[in-house]
Amino acid sequence: RLRLHDGKLIKDRRYHLRTYPNCFVAKELTDWLIDHKEAPDRETGIRLMQKLMDHYIIHHVCDEHSDYKDAKLLYRFRKDDGTFPLSKDVKVFMRGQSLYEKLVSVEESILKVREENSVKYQRTFLGCEMIDWLVQEGEAENRKEAVELGRALLEHGIIQHVSNRHHFFDSDILYQFWINFRRRRRLTELLNENSSRALSESPDSPFCLRKLNPDPGNTSFLSVQTNKEIKIVSAVRRSSITSLAGNSNPYFSTTPTLVFPPVAECNPKSVLKRPVTNEELLSPGAPYIKKTLTIVGDAVGWGFVVRGGRPCHIQAVDPGGPAAAAGMKVCQFVFSVNGMYVLHLDYQTISSLIMTGPRTLVMEVMEAIE
Repeated sequence: RLRLHDGKLIKDRRYHLRTYPNCFVAKELTDWLIDHKEAPDRETGIRLMQKLMDHYIIHHVCDEHSDYKDAKLLYRFRKDDGTFPLSKDVKVFMRGQSLYEKLVSVEESILKVREENSVKYQRTFLGCEMIDWLVQEGEAENRKEAVELGRALLEHGIIQHVSNRHHFFDSDILYQFWINFRRRRRLTELLNENSSRALSESPDSPFCLRKLNPDPGNTSFLSVQTNKEIKIVSAVRRSSITSLAGNSNPYFSTTPTLVFPPVAECNPKSVLKRPVTNEELLSPGAPYIKKTLTIVGDAVGWGFVVRGGRPCHIQAVDPGGPAAAAGMKVCQFVFSVNGMYVLHLDYQTISSLIMTGPRTLVMEVMEAIE
């Protein structure tokens, strides 16, 4: 956006006797993407800008087109007209970016290369050092507020414990900024995210993943009733997928392609005794209660399998995982994910919403009354 402003592609434009401030012509922008090697061809350029539209970053100046057309149509960045949705996730991300820029721009910064267990880590700091700095710089009024800020940054994947074993504490534990905000990113990275097609082709729900280093005696769990239909399911965690792709953190990183080693089919038989419709769930007096679960993913994910569609249900829960600790049970129906109503969606779409969302997952589920 800033580069387009500098290049005068974004400017006030007049069309049909009306002036539209701070906008660009779609066709000119596609040309610019190719000229500046942000896209290899027009098709890729269109897909990139459609991504920005899908994520509410740009829009048609009159909101008459929901898709990006490579034509002489006017579009605008939402940050230029005040319509960019500042959700909690975005606010935390922007706060993290602001703190990072402030930290790296000062002499004697607390961000240093440090070593722990013979491994060197970039952009590291001690928890107590960060607390001191936040209070000293007026970024937090007191140490308690600074700890809450640090925890929000960790839960959104901006900072992390160097070996992913601890939450954020006011102590001499070593943390690091996981995101290098100054790394030059290319737009084409947006297209490396999982598509619903890739998800649907995986042998199981994206949460039915292999643990790389399973704990002895806790390598699997039983997910259905004890009969001959039982399948042994590896612990369902998200980060195994990124570990297999050579990336240990699934938050704010390029999501890898779903590629699995051969595994046994996971729960081919639904745990539901009979199909349930949305109408049945939502009808007055229906024997279901709604519960809100807040699940904070640990170093290896959340620990559950979602299946089915319209409505989706919980097919399996790792008894030692965060989901079980939050009260998730098999046969619950997924009502909403991070505030989005999802009863009408299939499990591939819900899986994508969860995998691209924050580490702290808020889910509403509907459970049958005993």
